[in-house]
Amino acid sequence: MDIEGEIEAGGNDAQADAAALFAGPGEVRSLARGLDWSSTPLGPTLDWSPALRTLARSMFDSPFPICLWSGPDYALIYNDPYRRILAAKHPAALGRPGSIVWAEIWEELQPQFDGVRAGGDPVYFEDAPFLMARLEGGGTETAWFNYSLSALRDEDGSVAAVLNITPETTRRVVLEQRLHDKQAALVASEERLRLAADNADVGFWDVDVINDRLIWPALTKAMFGISADVPVTMEDFYQGLHPDDREATTAAYLAAADPARRAVYDVEYRTIGKEDGVERWIAAKGRGVFDGAGNCVRVTGTVLEITARKAAEIRRGALVDLTQAIRDIKDPADIAYAAAELLGRTLGASRVGYSAIDHDAETLHTERDWTAPGVETLAGVLPLRVYGSFIDSLKRGEFTVIDDVRTDARTAGPAAEALEGKNTRAFVNAPVLEQGKLVAVFFVNHREKRDWSEGDLSLIWEFADRTRTAVERVRGEHALRDSEARLRELNETLEAQVEARSAERDRLWNLSQDMLARADYTGMMSAVSPAWTQVLGWSERELLTRGYATFMHPEDEPPTLAAIGRMAQTGQPARFENRISTSDGGWKHIEWTVAPEADGVNFIAVGRDLSHAKAREADLEQAQEALRQSQKMEAMGSLTGGVAHDFNNLLTPIIGSLDMLVRKAVGSERERRLIDGALQSAERAKTLVQRLLAFARRQPLQPTAVDVPQLVDGMVGLLGSTLGPMIDVRVDLSKDLPPAKADPNQLEMALLNLAVNARDAMPDGGELTITARRESVKGAHPSGVKPGHYVRLGVADTGAGMDEATLRRATEPFFSTKGIGKGTGLGLSMVHGLAAQLGGGLSIASAPGRGTAIELLLPIGSAVIGGDEALYAPPPAVKARGVALLVDDEELVRMSTADMLVDFGYEVVETSSAEEALSLLHSGLHPTLVVTDHLMPGMSGAQLARVLRVERPQLPVLIVSGYAEAEGIDPEVARLTKPFRSAELAESLSAINATTD
Repeated sequence: MDIEGEIEAGGNDAQADAAALFAGPGEVRSLARGLDWSSTPLGPTLDWSPALRTLARSMFDSPFPICLWSGPDYALIYNDPYRRILAAKHPAALGRPGSIVWAEIWEELQPQFDGVRAGGDPVYFEDAPFLMARLEGGGTETAWFNYSLSALRDEDGSVAAVLNITPETTRRVVLEQRLHDKQAALVASEERLRLAADNADVGFWDVDVINDRLIWPALTKAMFGISADVPVTMEDFYQGLHPDDREATTAAYLAAADPARRAVYDVEYRTIGKEDGVERWIAAKGRGVFDGAGNCVRVTGTVLEITARKAAEIRRGALVDLTQAIRDIKDPADIAYAAAELLGRTLGASRVGYSAIDHDAETLHTERDWTAPGVETLAGVLPLRVYGSFIDSLKRGEFTVIDDVRTDARTAGPAAEALEGKNTRAFVNAPVLEQGKLVAVFFVNHREKRDWSEGDLSLIWEFADRTRTAVERVRGEHALRDSEARLRELNETLEAQVEARSAERDRLWNLSQDMLARADYTGMMSAVSPAWTQVLGWSERELLTRGYATFMHPEDEPPTLAAIGRMAQTGQPARFENRISTSDGGWKHIEWTVAPEADGVNFIAVGRDLSHAKAREADLEQAQEALRQSQKMEAMGSLTGGVAHDFNNLLTPIIGSLDMLVRKAVGSERERRLIDGALQSAERAKTLVQRLLAFARRQPLQPTAVDVPQLVDGMVGLLGSTLGPMIDVRVDLSKDLPPAKADPNQLEMALLNLAVNARDAMPDGGELTITARRESVKGAHPSGVKPGHYVRLGVADTGAGMDEATLRRATEPFFSTKGIGKGTGLGLSMVHGLAAQLGGGLSIASAPGRGTAIELLLPIGSAVIGGDEALYAPPPAVKARGVALLVDDEELVRMSTADMLVDFGYEVVETSSAEEALSLLHSGLHPTLVVTDHLMPGMSGAQLARVLRVERPQLPVLIVSGYAEAEGIDPEVARLTKPFRSAELAESLSAINATTD
């Protein structure tokens, strides 16, 4: 029987014994009734009742080990089974209750015994260990017992003794300990096996053929690109094999599982990672396990990843093949193609080539490249900058590696799209530099993104280096043969060539635009070309009789002489720039190239005048700065225009609601004053929004022909009261000025803004001069206007003026020099935006302490100046007719407008989009008027108006908008500008009614 069986048998017996004997005192006493105590061999020693004596005698006949403890001296009485335990475990204790063994037992039992003796509840100990001292042979041993202590009561209920039932459980406890130790050893063994498997380089595999079950540890799963917690099947194994390796691998497995062959499973195959898609090389070995009948029950073995070894073998083989392939080729283009084809097939790439590069033009010149099927060639000239900024890395001689053009910062964006259009998602470039300049590149392209391994990069670098060496070797051989041929030809015609070269040298010396010179290291020149006099103005005698350092700018002399000294030490050419004096006292930037002569005394210098290049650089910098400023202003215009549009939507319900409260005279006198104040604030906010829109060139203008002198004359009184007595206002207006194309209200606001700005610049008083002249612009103008005829309105002050930094930012929105709370910073920006929107311009001239002069150029208007009668005529009453369909995506604007329409007598149907409005019309709604917002998500108001013109041409439409742009809006469709009051809406509706009547 095994240990578990022994424990089960022994343990059950011991528990059954305890259960049979462990009973309460009441039950024991009931069994003893009617027995004759006097007939027991115990005699009358103990003062017990006859019944209790009989009970004790009957218990002592039990096969279970029992003892009785009786006081007051705690006499110990036990039966034969208990005596046998004593004899076997500790014979020294027989008849000697005072021995050391009993003392130890008694020390453990006394507290419990005392409790039971005093009438307490029974006490039970399970598997209690005790150290037993053996006299025979010496030594000790531990035994285990179950102790059951209960009170034995006499008939009167008093406790006569303590009953102790003590079955021994030593054998079961020992067996359990042995089982626990074996289980712990098994767990430890399994853990050691698991750790060994997890930390080894070798993976394990086990195929249960009978149950068709595959067992893989984490390392083996990793070799197939599968996570450790993912279960695997034989199907996963076959699917993870490279398609080219499945047939051979399957055949090897079947041979190992064949009872007739029982072959060793020894294969190398590739896996394609199920989760990561990575290709790995695996070496697998194993054998079949067969039962007594010869059937294969399992196939088991090991796997080892050999990707690095295989990659190294492939690289070595490719390099050997490269050496053989290009050994006898004599044409550089053929060498490059042979290397490209071999590398492309080895790496499975899409395109490989060796191409020349123009360092300055940044163009790739490809004569011939290798491409995979379906991939276009790059033969021809290709501008590299279009495909990203990696050209900068190549120019620095850096080996360039890009795994994914979409995510790499050097190619992300439009460059990535251009590259993918060339079947390139990943690439590697190995640059070739000569004398610090990029001259060629060996490139490898891949049509999908690719994690280039160290082996890939090492192989590409080796191919690039060997290809370059082979190409240069062949070119050198060609050059040597050509040189030898030229030398033979030169020897044959030496005299003629010397004469020709001398004449050519003289022509170059005399005609060259560059300054040529021969000088020595002591500081003197011995020969100079005519270009020196042409560029600098000095005569040849002056140049040859003065040291060349005397012509240098004092700041440039030390670095220039240091560069010449280094050239003398190294014997290598040098390049540098410096400033050289001209005969008229000026300076010119010269770029020098100097090279030593073989005599060690002299050197040749070639100087190029950089004046024109420096001027072009300055012009370019100025143009770039102007472009940056234009872009900044455009961006700020878009921002402020958007903000103003949102403010218009917020102000529309505010102004509409306050206007309604004013018209209906709601509230007490005090409340009406508060409402009037709120309406005035809202109108001021409306004015602020108009300024924002003016800067953004989006304010709704109503340009007409304006008499500028008449407008200025009408504002003189207002300006005088606004500016105060310390400002002397002077007006100088030309007579017979043509009308200007402008919005009179906006022009008045612009003039007032300029006057207030001038006042703030003259805190101690001064003069403000307003002029108006006609001006014709024929060329470039400080305001940037196009050539044409204009009315120039000027405002000049004698104030503090502005420095250059402040002048540059003067027209920026929210820029102010007045301090926090003293200005919005929108005055000049509004005027600038107004002029630009009208087709004119703004120019500012200012200097610290010299005041500021601002000129506003307005196009000459073609219309005739009209009267002011219609401007102040009261709006006609609205004739409400039926149902008004109101379309606006802003709920508050829609609610305010709906209240105004209801006041006019319309029945209003509201909707939040043009699409919903068309749905209502198609479902049977017949409105008499449509009022719609212009800019809404989805279909705009202008698009809705075009649809209604086709479907319901007689239905009048009013478009409400806060922007000035009328793009897409039919000029015949009525428009109303946000924010508006009830009277303005009434005027628009009256005009519509007059048109449709």
